[in-house]
Amino acid sequence: MTPSVAPATGRLGVLTVGLGAVSSTLIAGVELVKKGLGQPIGSLTQMDTIRLGKRTDGRTPLIKEFVPLADLNDVVFGAWDPFPDDAYVAASRAGVLEGGKHIEQISDALRDVRPMKAAFDRQYVKRIDADNTVGTIDKRAMLNAIREDINRFREEKQCDRLVMLWAASTEIFIEPGPAHQDIESFEAAIDRNDPTIAPSMLYAYAAILEGVPFANGAPNLTVDIPVLRDLAVERRVPISGKDFKTGQTLIKTVIGPMLRARMLGLSGWYSTNILGNRDGEVLDDPDNFKTKEESKLGVLEDILDPNSFPELYGDVYHKVRINYYPPRGDNKEGWDNIDIFGWLGYPMQLKIDFLCRDSILAAPLALDLVLFSDLAQRAGLGGIQEWLSFYYKAPMVAPGLSPEHDLFVQLAKLKNTLRWMMGEDQITHLGREYYDGE
Repeated sequence: MTPSVAPATGRLGVLTVGLGAVSSTLIAGVELVKKGLGQPIGSLTQMDTIRLGKRTDGRTPLIKEFVPLADLNDVVFGAWDPFPDDAYVAASRAGVLEGGKHIEQISDALRDVRPMKAAFDRQYVKRIDADNTVGTIDKRAMLNAIREDINRFREEKQCDRLVMLWAASTEIFIEPGPAHQDIESFEAAIDRNDPTIAPSMLYAYAAILEGVPFANGAPNLTVDIPVLRDLAVERRVPISGKDFKTGQTLIKTVIGPMLRARMLGLSGWYSTNILGNRDGEVLDDPDNFKTKEESKLGVLEDILDPNSFPELYGDVYHKVRINYYPPRGDNKEGWDNIDIFGWLGYPMQLKIDFLCRDSILAAPLALDLVLFSDLAQRAGLGGIQEWLSFYYKAPMVAPGLSPEHDLFVQLAKLKNTLRWMMGEDQITHLGREYYDGE
């Protein structure tokens, strides 16, 4: 059945966990777009169209004119961060945007976003030592503080709806365990300060309890545990994740499907990154890197399906490296060496050097996730939003399903979901109607 989508009336509050390079770039970009001082390049919600009906119908409205998305002029921002810098200082220090050209033109709006004290425990992010925190690592106290902040922000900014976005650092690797299975176990684990309950889980739990959609832009386990998945369904709160798909993995979700579609073999794929922002510093710690590594390594195996094609993909050597290199700042470089083979087993190579701007790629993803998460809630779609897999390295899916990683299949799923929401026909690309005389 086609859902009934409530209109996007009133203010939409966006709460970012983390006010670093990604969040400050997102906030600054939205404020610049509001004033007509910049274009939201990279954002599907703002710039892409969607085809409706046959190719010959000529119906291709902008997505934002087809589905009732929140207007950017109705968006207000809030944030938590373990550092006290407001969005103006954070954007200036991040070094992503030019000061005179961009930051200064919206300085008042940026200074108005002052971070709330973070629910922060250095045990999970050892490379960060900051003092803008709630002052305790007691998990129940942190959870209560987050919920109080949500409601205070909602009231002070007079928001009709909220969305929460995790844009903070990658936490140490945690595997799902007994504490994550059901609400009783989860609540008991919070009260005994169980180390498997990370701060990000408390933010996600608080969001769901307060009816706030949650999008996870990092590879942390966070909301991808049975108890929170079930609670999100029960309370009809949209959740999605994990890990913004920005640079090197974006390339893999394009090249990998090409190899698989053409039945070309793969011997090895070596990926290395250098970056110098806070994310790079955190990922320099092996415990935090393992969390990121898991989200990066899983992509190729799911795309290539080595069990079905062992002669082509059964013995792939896949290595991922991330190196902290301060001079590069937010301008990340991802270098890939790909050893492939074709007809009769003859070897070939692909080499890709992607000199990208991490937060410039992440900001439009974050904006789309915020607006689509809000749309999903107004359409009554609780739980995992698999149709948002397009934006993530390690997309959340229902238990027992394999995630879809092919970027263009993900895009088709996203647009077909929008068509379904609005009662339009799905696009299958069969196209027989043009040749069968129908």
